[in-house]
Amino acid sequence: MNTRNRHATPLAVAALLSLVCAHGVSDAKGAEKEFTGTTIDLGVVVSDIKKSVEFYTKSVGFTEIQGFQVPGGFCQDAGLTDGAMLDVHVLVLGAGESATKLKLMQLPGVKSKKSDNEHIHSQLGFSYITIFVTDTKAALARLKTTGVAPVAKGPVELPQGFPPGVFLTIVRDPDGNLVELVGPQD
Repeated sequence: MNTRNRHATPLAVAALLSLVCAHGVSDAKGAEKEFTGTTIDLGVVVSDIKKSVEFYTKSVGFTEIQGFQVPGGFCQDAGLTDGAMLDVHVLVLGAGESATKLKLMQLPGVKSKKSDNEHIHSQLGFSYITIFVTDTKAALARLKTTGVAPVAKGPVELPQGFPPGVFLTIVRDPDGNLVELVGPQD
């Protein structure tokens, strides 16, 4: 078995777990009592805001909405930065309060360390995002028009024992972060 195929299986398992949780198998009633919302926002520091916004909007399909700025003093007091101001670009999947929000920010003049995203197990911490699509072929066609290709074989149908007809494709954003696209082919 080559290295690529060996590492595709954990991604497929993670994708399936995400798919199962997204369809209500977890105890959502308990979460509704404890949290004001059950959708999380994800903040990502990027090396080139223009390239990243273009990737997530044109290649993946997010929509950019009104962003916001956070003053440096507040960022330092809260522990977000060492006093650097944040200019946050907000991208959404869906509409309304339950829309998934991806908050992208670049800090000019700050030399950030690049993550090791060779594989999901290359470092500790958040490793990838999963985006559920209604048509994997259409998602791949959009990616192709912007020059984005799958990391390995893609789309790959989830293995036997998982829901049939569900495919997984992995791509990388401009900073090399892994992005999973999961869904049927049509």
